[in-house]
Amino acid sequence: MLYNSATQIAGFAMTDSTDNLKNFEKSLQQLEKIVSHMESGELALEESLAQFEKGIKLARSCQDTLTDAELRVEQLIEKNGLQQTVPFEDLDEN
Repeated sequence: MLYNSATQIAGFAMTDSTDNLKNFEKSLQQLEKIVSHMESGELALEESLAQFEKGIKLARSCQDTLTDAELRVEQLIEKNGLQQTVPFEDLDEN
């Protein structure tokens, strides 16, 4: 019984991560389409504003997903005793 519960929890976590990744990729694709469409110059002002607003929401959603992923990575590093993190900028100096 305990094994089944653990399996269900792990399965849920995996499904949740997979869903987040799919949602992130879908949002990013929608954002790219919006940018492309707006750059074409074919939209009226009102439509441009509506698309811009939608783009801002998608960008915020993507940023939230990336922030959550970064937090999860940091937690995994800490959990596994690899507590030394180095910013990407510092990696270029070595």
